[in-house]
Amino acid sequence: MIIEKIINNNIVLTHDHKNREVIAMGKGIGFGRRKGDTVSQSEIEKVFRIKENETLLKFQDMIADIPMERLILTDDVISYAINVENLKLSQNIYLTLVDHINFAIERFKEGMTPENALMWEIKRFYPQEYALGLYTLRLIHDRMGLLLPDSEAGFIALHFVNAQYSTHMKETLSLPHLMRDIMDIVMSELNVNLNENSIHYERFVTHIKFLIQRLYHNEMLSDEDTIFEDMMKEKYPREFECGKRIAKYIEHETKSGITRMEMTYLAIHIKRVTMSEE
Repeated sequence: MIIEKIINNNIVLTHDHKNREVIAMGKGIGFGRRKGDTVSQSEIEKVFRIKENETLLKFQDMIADIPMERLILTDDVISYAINVENLKLSQNIYLTLVDHINFAIERFKEGMTPENALMWEIKRFYPQEYALGLYTLRLIHDRMGLLLPDSEAGFIALHFVNAQYSTHMKETLSLPHLMRDIMDIVMSELNVNLNENSIHYERFVTHIKFLIQRLYHNEMLSDEDTIFEDMMKEKYPREFECGKRIAKYIEHETKSGITRMEMTYLAIHIKRVTMSEE
């Protein structure tokens, strides 16, 4: 590989065999070298392939002062999330997760172990992402001997939520309490307890997650089938009213409108999730 730019003694910008810009990492691969020099494959320990140019530029600036072992660990976690957990993540995860893991380790070394006020909601509504957070902590312990608190697993989980839904972190932080409040509305309005182990509950949670994602991306379902809406109003009036209450709550919290069709599908999922509890 031909060096395009020296980032530090261990990291260089180069091109792969398809002439794509990549960041190559290996102990001492940048030391004493200049732009135009070659790096052999045997010297490279890790390659970061980031397709988006803006993200690649930001990543170059960020990683210059971050220890190589933390960068490798972060890439291993992201690869595990994509290849084993089958998550579809935005490229921005490389920026946010590297930055957070580096900060979390420094914070821990200084004796700071912050509480995570959203832990209960994260575990409940984002179990896969929380498990990835715990996986990350295990790698940090195994490779660096540092036993970070479980609260960090919750913070890491939110970065994976953010990378899946392509939201801003401010919006991501609001998602767990939105989910909690929506479930509380269903239980209080319809006087039921929800079985969190049921398939209908899982589907309801998934529906809410994607509804909020569509809302943030301005991709709401259109109001075309008014017959379907009228049928739901007549057949399931309690669930439909509950859906309206949830829609108003979401609109109040997000300052965005929800279409009638979205509200109708919300009522269907409310009916399904409460059927076995009545």
